[in-house]
Amino acid sequence: MAVRSLNCKECGAGYELGAAFFCETCFGPLEVAYDNSGMDAEEAKRKIQAGSRGIWRYSDFLPFEGERPGDPLEPGLTPLVRADRLAERLGMGEVWIKNDAANPTHSFKDRVVAVAVAKAKELGFETVACASTGNLANAVAAHAAAAGLSSYVFVPADLEEQKLLATGIYGTNLVGIRGNYDDVNRLCTELSAERPWAFVNVNLRPYYAEGSKTLAYETIEQLGWQIPDRIVGPIASGSMFTKLGRGITEWLELGLVEGELPTFCGAQAEGCSPVATAFADGTSVCKPQRPDTIAKSLAIGDPADGPYALDLARSTGGSIESVTDDEITAGIRLLAETTGIFTETAGGVTMGVLEKLARRGDIDSDERVVVYITGEGLKTLDAARESFRMHEIDPTLADFEREFAAEVVA
Repeated sequence: MAVRSLNCKECGAGYELGAAFFCETCFGPLEVAYDNSGMDAEEAKRKIQAGSRGIWRYSDFLPFEGERPGDPLEPGLTPLVRADRLAERLGMGEVWIKNDAANPTHSFKDRVVAVAVAKAKELGFETVACASTGNLANAVAAHAAAAGLSSYVFVPADLEEQKLLATGIYGTNLVGIRGNYDDVNRLCTELSAERPWAFVNVNLRPYYAEGSKTLAYETIEQLGWQIPDRIVGPIASGSMFTKLGRGITEWLELGLVEGELPTFCGAQAEGCSPVATAFADGTSVCKPQRPDTIAKSLAIGDPADGPYALDLARSTGGSIESVTDDEITAGIRLLAETTGIFTETAGGVTMGVLEKLARRGDIDSDERVVVYITGEGLKTLDAARESFRMHEIDPTLADFEREFAAEVVA
């Protein structure tokens, strides 16, 4: 699909393909518009299947005008794992885990950053930057280093230590802000007007967001060119959630796949749940909240794409739910114990909502459900600390027998 313009999602006004992210007429968000006339579905499929082992196999559906720059850290084609033991535990039929922790910096943010950094180079930028709750910081620092670009990464100063260390190692300019993510984002928006930098999730946001579509493309391809019945995924800003919907819609409209949109179910932490609260209240207005949750990667109190996430959930017969911190840690354990996948707190949120939906009977037994795990558990070790236990014994058979006297040792 040829990239055509940037269009306002609210009033439809068109803009040139530059570093812009809001409509000058109505201040609505901009998104990339394509010209798909003349695309042959079967030829597109053949090209995808002959493509690279990552997201650039879908480059015809991404926002580049010329040749895509080289990418030594190409993310994508992460595992889609059938989780039969998890399904049995929850009394469900068919559950698949899309494990996007298996990316270069161990989160789905590698997808959006790879697209944004490539676009920044195409537009002539020499410095990239971001406002982040952690995973994006890791990805921007790493991809900028690989691309030979300077970078500045702005984060809340109280971020998990593991994410800070996994950002600073790449030689970026790491800036901790005394405040929450919304404070960080506000500063970065101001800086984007003052500095000639490519802020991946500010002035390059329309392009950056397109990277999330590749999650939808991969899911369809890995399911044998079929669409799942239900999607369960986390919501922070709401961008990834809505782009999953857009990616599937594009392929439906182009004839690459048949069917209809899945039921979309979003997951938030109770301590920062503006979208889930709006869904429960039956409104389209996501009232800002001050975050107070262990799920810091989802702690965006004023989500830019919240209204669009609400639209997607409601139009597909889905929902947006929230879970407590205790349910988050339980969700991390549930996934680990049934699949061998260790997820960060965002994944605990998603698993907690999946369990809530299953226990409530909202999911039919014949549904094919895909659950999106977006980050690695080693990034949020504190969340698993309370449930950790080690048996410590002397190096004797007698001491081992005493410790495990109540168990049958095979």
